[in-house]
Amino acid sequence: LLFGLYGIYAAATEGIAKAWITNIAHGKETATAVGFYSSCQSVAALFASVIAAFCWRYVGSDSVFILAAALTMIATLWIARVRSVN
Repeated sequence: LLFGLYGIYAAATEGIAKAWITNIAHGKETATAVGFYSSCQSVAALFASVIAAFCWRYVGSDSVFILAAALTMIATLWIARVRSVN
């Protein structure tokens, strides 16, 4: 069930991000912009996995979920603050 929900989420968000990048990139630089976006996304996933593995091994499995929840809360508050300023 969760795997299916993740598939729906990925299908709904990946295309939108790449379409947005395509709209803001200039003519010949579109492929470079999409490639750079994908590269940044992959490097961020690598770093997140390394940090999660480190926390899981040396701090405990609960720490990974607590860290994810804390970072999600920080991101939510930051987005709410940015939206209220604009």
